[in-house]
Amino acid sequence: MGKNDSEIKLGVMLSYAQMFLNIIIGLAYTPIMIRLLGSNEYGLYNMVASTISTLTILNLGFNSSYIRFFSKYKNNGDNEGIFRLNGIFLIIFSVIGVVALVCGLFFSCNLSLIFDKGLTVEEYATAKVLMVLLTVNLTISFPMTVFTNIISANEKFIVLKLVGMLKSVLSPIIHIPVLLLGYGSVGMVVVSVAISVIADAIYIYYVLFKLRNRFVFQGFDKDIFGDLFAFTAFIALNSFIDQVNWNIDKLVLGRFKGTESVAIYSVGFSLYSYYQQFSTSISGIFIPRIHAISQKYSGNELKKEYTSLFTRVGRIQFLILGLIATGLIFYGKLFISLWAGEGYERSYYVMLLLVIPATIALTQNLGIEIQRAQNKHKFRAIAYSIMALVNLFTSIILGKQYGAVGCAVGTAISLIVANGFIMNFYYQKKCNIDVIVFWREIIKISMGLIIPVAAAFIIDKVISFENSFVTLVLSIITYTITYVLSMWLIALNQDEKNLVVGLFVRMREGK
Repeated sequence: MGKNDSEIKLGVMLSYAQMFLNIIIGLAYTPIMIRLLGSNEYGLYNMVASTISTLTILNLGFNSSYIRFFSKYKNNGDNEGIFRLNGIFLIIFSVIGVVALVCGLFFSCNLSLIFDKGLTVEEYATAKVLMVLLTVNLTISFPMTVFTNIISANEKFIVLKLVGMLKSVLSPIIHIPVLLLGYGSVGMVVVSVAISVIADAIYIYYVLFKLRNRFVFQGFDKDIFGDLFAFTAFIALNSFIDQVNWNIDKLVLGRFKGTESVAIYSVGFSLYSYYQQFSTSISGIFIPRIHAISQKYSGNELKKEYTSLFTRVGRIQFLILGLIATGLIFYGKLFISLWAGEGYERSYYVMLLLVIPATIALTQNLGIEIQRAQNKHKFRAIAYSIMALVNLFTSIILGKQYGAVGCAVGTAISLIVANGFIMNFYYQKKCNIDVIVFWREIIKISMGLIIPVAAAFIIDKVISFENSFVTLVLSIITYTITYVLSMWLIALNQDEKNLVVGLFVRMREGK
């Protein structure tokens, strides 16, 4: 086994460890935060965070561009080219950081343009402070992205995951005392900024002194700028569209319905974001490999390699997402009532409207990077632009009438049409992915859902349980055991069974 293969396998394991840690901490910490902040300030915090997160579109897709050009220089053994690439990207991201600072400060001084009459006087004052702090954090994060890209391109995933886990643990440990002392969302954001700065310092040290990378700011290849901006233009559009799809609902609700509706939506969205992590936590590990495949293969061999990777990873993602999605359907309502408290009943429907349609894309998220590796990501940008407009208008119309649930319906429609139909057609025709093979394998593995779903449905209809935490935990454990046994006996192929057995053997041996 090669060193990079070992790094990737350990990186995947750490990705899942980080994911479970994030989810466990989030599930434990979020209800505490909601109760200490109150639903209005919790909604306000989410509104401001969503507004600032839209500025991440300023990265213009340069993250994927770095991996692409790094793979090219590495394949040619051109270390000096890599160092010049580092310099180019540090300059670009530093400029983007300055632009983000200007935009964020403008928003801070003109909050009425965003929130209209949705906030009280006190909420406007708090929102302004939060906006400034989050703007500073975002400004710093842009040039720091170069360092994490360098670490990722070198497939040194262990340090990325360990630092990420450290941030996950430190944040709530410090946040809770700050909230108990009465510093509210402002104190919480100050702590988050400080922790991010510490993590950035670790990344800088690792790149400069462990990877021994340098930043060369002269002798740039003039042709690279044309290639760079041509490649990133449509990735930037994709980023903008993704921000519209996932943040517009909160902004619409904040403007037309107020912070309470934002809080209801945010609870459902938080559970969706945890669900999403089960898929995206490992997809980033394969980005360097996807670009390496595009450099190494062509024709039928390229299609064979991409289809194999796309299908193998997709089956594993569906195996995990199937358990979580069906579990949320059966037990999500009770969980939300116990977790978030009274007044968040509609969050259950928000969650389902986001989780179920998004499952298609989450089992296929390697396809996004496969498009980029082949420079075929323009179509997605155009298709998603149209669907983003549909999402925007339907969310405004339905959000005004039906609040958080109405906005979620608008997002669900765009997800089903764009991911379920349009992108699958494009993958099959243009992206060297045999989607028919993919769905044939997904249908095979979905057969394992029949027994646990039928059992959960029958139990829910026949037996009446008390709405308690003990009931919830016992139900989830019983359902999980049934699901695992059914999948093992019916759905998993021999390679997947060997992978699971090998994982347990290595854990027992401490490897």
